[in-house]
Amino acid sequence: MTATTTEIAFQSSQINGMNVHILPTEKFKTTTIVTMIEQALSEEHVTKTALLAMVMKRASARFPETKLLRAHLDFLYGAIFDVDVMKKGERQILQIYMEVPNEKYLSNEASLLEQAIEFVGDMLVRPYVQDNAFSEKYLAQEKETLRKRIESLIDDKMKYANQRVTEEMCKGEPFSLLVQGRVADLPKITGQELYQYFKEVTTTNPINMFVVGDVVQQEVSEAIRKHIPLERSQVRELQIESTAKDVSAEREVIDRLDVNQAKLNIGCRTQITYKDDDYPTLLLFNGVLGGFPHSKLFVNVREKESLAYYAVSRLESHKGILMIMSGIDVSKYQRAVEIIKQQLDLMQQGTISEEEMSQTRATLSNQFTELLDSARGMIDFTYNGVISGRPRKIEELLAGINQATIEDIKKVASKVTIDTIYLLRDKKGEA
Repeated sequence: MTATTTEIAFQSSQINGMNVHILPTEKFKTTTIVTMIEQALSEEHVTKTALLAMVMKRASARFPETKLLRAHLDFLYGAIFDVDVMKKGERQILQIYMEVPNEKYLSNEASLLEQAIEFVGDMLVRPYVQDNAFSEKYLAQEKETLRKRIESLIDDKMKYANQRVTEEMCKGEPFSLLVQGRVADLPKITGQELYQYFKEVTTTNPINMFVVGDVVQQEVSEAIRKHIPLERSQVRELQIESTAKDVSAEREVIDRLDVNQAKLNIGCRTQITYKDDDYPTLLLFNGVLGGFPHSKLFVNVREKESLAYYAVSRLESHKGILMIMSGIDVSKYQRAVEIIKQQLDLMQQGTISEEEMSQTRATLSNQFTELLDSARGMIDFTYNGVISGRPRKIEELLAGINQATIEDIKKVASKVTIDTIYLLRDKKGEA
């Protein structure tokens, strides 16, 4: 039976110690398989996890050369495959992504779905190792690739500014860590150590596997049971640090680099995360403040005052952080900060028009409704519920957004506090 189109309804079960979530639907001509391995974000693990993702996708026992692995993906009608890391609050997630055409639309009689699951099993159970260690050749290559990726962050000034304000704002907190890790850690990671770490995370860390497509749940479950025989009798609950932190004083940090356009980022603590009752109202707050082209930041900072090339806000829903980001002429720094603070004050006062409310509700409604047209969107939405401990339905979120009043937004706004004002500017002029 296929899922309805008005809600996301995964069928969940435990298979080989993994939490498996299957969503049969005829909406897509491909089948998407996403495996999430959870790790607590920490100095000890952050670089190993990022490096592990890169080494895992280079080869497996069945395909010991990268060119053989890529050839097999071509054989699977151009299957899409990747292994990467992402950050959700104080969690670092290693994710294996696989997407294959549904065989219903091909003349091939062999089960592409089963072959795709077998391929994912290669990554999780049958890696390419030599003498109880990951291949030194691949390890050395991926260390160099990761080093360049970390060091190239400074070339993307928008991402660099966001990472710097995060580091300053969250000093001493795991969230300050760059998800790709630290260059200084790379030399000491050996192939043997990384393989032992691989065995640890695949056997003891929480794993959630999602399958979305025109599939039969029993067939998917049987294929997973057969091709991913993980031994996971010792699965542990990760110790995740609390995300809440009070702001004692507003801080200002200025960095100087060779930049043409200054980056002004303001990090705020909201004291609200995905699992909280106020979360739908926080979404509405962010939408009115800076989430969309009709928002206060865009209209007042960029359009009316011409102070910024862009001015937006976004939420880190599992950390409870709201980040305001703008690109400005450095000579307009003080005025830009002043106008941004004015917009936050307006939110706290409840100076919000009915038009702002209705436009934001409509845009958020469209965003969540569009999730139903994206396999990856449905997976990410459901996974947010899994790791937060509060599974949500789209209808519930939309109801919360539609029912929230300006008075509710004022209450949320009263919790939002500026923590760090960060400016990335040129090397000229006065400090």
